[in-house]
Amino acid sequence: MSTLFLVVAILAALWGVVDAILIAIALDKRGIAVNMLLFRLFFFRYLSDYRKATLRETGKVGPLYYSYIAAMSVALVCAAIGLILRAK
Repeated sequence: MSTLFLVVAILAALWGVVDAILIAIALDKRGIAVNMLLFRLFFFRYLSDYRKATLRETGKVGPLYYSYIAAMSVALVCAAIGLILRAK
């Protein structure tokens, strides 16, 4: 059972990576420069920039923001459950 949770955690983390790449593409289309070499270091700044840009444009936060937050939350919870079950 622990393996199932760990696999779901890995899939959710990959989902988050795809969201991060799509956020970088969306920022680039909006004219906000994204440094791909330092992307991991500054990602939370880019996530905030995406949130502000979509909020300014549409009055709502863009779907990629919530998708990334959900993916990372699922990954964290599933990884914790998987590791707890594996320890037993």
